Amino acid sequence: MSSNHRWLRQAAALPPAARWLVLVAGSLLIGWLLELLHLPAALLLGPMAMAIAMALSGMSFRMPKLAFNGAQAVIGVMIASNMPPSIFSELAAQWPIFALGILATVIASAALGALMVRARIFPGTTAVWGSSPGAASVMVLMSESYGGDMRLVAFMQYLRVVCVALAATMVARLFGVTPAASQSIDWFPALSPLAVLATLAVAFGSAWICGLMRVPGASFLGPRAGCLIAKFGFGMPLVLAPWMLAIAYALVGWAIGGRFTREVVAYAARNFLRVLGSIVCLLLICSGFAAILVFFAGIDPLTAYLATSPGGADSVAIIAASTKVDVPFVMAMQIGRFLVVVLTGPMLAKAIVRHMSG
Repeated sequence: MSSNHRWLRQAAALPPAARWLVLVAGSLLIGWLLELLHLPAALLLGPMAMAIAMALSGMSFRMPKLAFNGAQAVIGVMIASNMPPSIFSELAAQWPIFALGILATVIASAALGALMVRARIFPGTTAVWGSSPGAASVMVLMSESYGGDMRLVAFMQYLRVVCVALAATMVARLFGVTPAASQSIDWFPALSPLAVLATLAVAFGSAWICGLMRVPGASFLGPRAGCLIAKFGFGMPLVLAPWMLAIAYALVGWAIGGRFTREVVAYAARNFLRVLGSIVCLLLICSGFAAILVFFAGIDPLTAYLATSPGGADSVAIIAASTKVDVPFVMAMQIGRFLVVVLTGPMLAKAIVRHMSG
């Protein structure tokens, strides 16, 4: 026990530069290992895991707020750039199916979140945000702006990301679809510097304007809205280098992981089985709606499953792009649901907490 305390004191005595060196090196190693396992969001989960390990070992570090806000802005650009124009025609052509699919998943997740609030598994709006079926990184970032505990929301969201990825892979194998080998990423492609600067100018400018207007989550929601207007309203291309997105994911992972404490980890571990049970329930509910799409709308099983899957749109997109499914249908359902959750999430979270805690 004394040797453990001695090691913790030595770790805590490391200068800030050495801590950052350990953080970067460890994040690269864990991220690389997770990439070898083809785990979605590995570039975020690796840095987050390393930051949690350092925080628990006493090697705390300070994440500059400006860097965290900048990372959120870059992620907002990424989401806007991945929304194709065809999504609107796809939504218009089959709007009853999308409306039912989106509402079914949102209502199911809200009900599970409400039950967790009633059981007092997690405090405040944390359980609602953790159960929300949006992009995991977005739900984590938004939760902090609306009274949730970002650390516990991250625990719930990324546990579901892993479960959804495993379940989607099993469903693909069940229907005889093997994902194609992932292509190597060109981290430093030849891009127009002016196009990159223009994209960042729109993103940071939108974040600054929303900040002046005191919009909650301005650093993330502002760039996403500004870039969507620039893309669809003015035909402006949104250009980001892969290395920029990797840095943004790492910064967000460090910011989240660095906030973990031994008390938070122990609290999450005590509630692991209940959180896992809620995730399995949500997966089964969504699978039931996928079966309805197959039998009554003639959608092929894998497309129906991926469209209704309660994982993040980004991780589902990775699986959908490497399999023979109707990708526009899948992404229209996923992004349509994501937009509904973003627009209604804050109001829904407050209403659930007020009603269930009363």
